[in-house]
Amino acid sequence: MNLLATLLLIAGAVLLVLAAWGVIALPDALARQHAATKAGTLALVLVCLGAALAMPEGEWAWRLGLIVVFLWVTLPLASHLLARAAVRESVEQRAQAARAEVRSTR
Repeated sequence: MNLLATLLLIAGAVLLVLAAWGVIALPDALARQHAATKAGTLALVLVCLGAALAMPEGEWAWRLGLIVVFLWVTLPLASHLLARAAVRESVEQRAQAARAEVRSTR
């Protein structure tokens, strides 16, 4: 049981590092938010499962379960809103660039 908890905690930590690297290294906002939400969610679930197995008392299990449920409910919504904002910003930037190009050709 303790070995499984340790493996889950290590896997979660590695995934969190990969998610952070993806946020820094990926080229555009949509790819960065994808790395942050998808890998970050899985990593935090693994860490919560590992912590639940590592704690001998059952009191922590329901708290960690609430954390996981809260993440599963809120992160997809936040990801969707970030993606919408990125797309809108991209459209506005293209429109401004097109207007500037029209003005410069006059």
